[in-house]
Amino acid sequence: MLTRKRHPNKEIEAALRYAELHGWVIIQGGHHAWGKMYCPANLLDCRCGEFCLTCIWSTPKSPTNHARALRRVVDNCIVNKKSH
Repeated sequence: MLTRKRHPNKEIEAALRYAELHGWVIIQGGHHAWGKMYCPANLLDCRCGEFCLTCIWSTPKSPTNHARALRRVVDNCIVNKKSH
């Protein structure tokens, strides 16, 4: 069940659902971004915080690349690497 609106691009929406399955929190809204996704742990040793917060663009130049980048952020998160 979604408690947020769907992203208009299906590839990005699929990446957001992937992130949610891994515990990431999606918050919709912002100044220039469609929303942001937050790491479930937000640890200090998580690459200096680089992957603790990621912007989700509403109309990126390449939605496929943006969706791939969002998945990569989730996959490279220190929380996921510890659990594998």
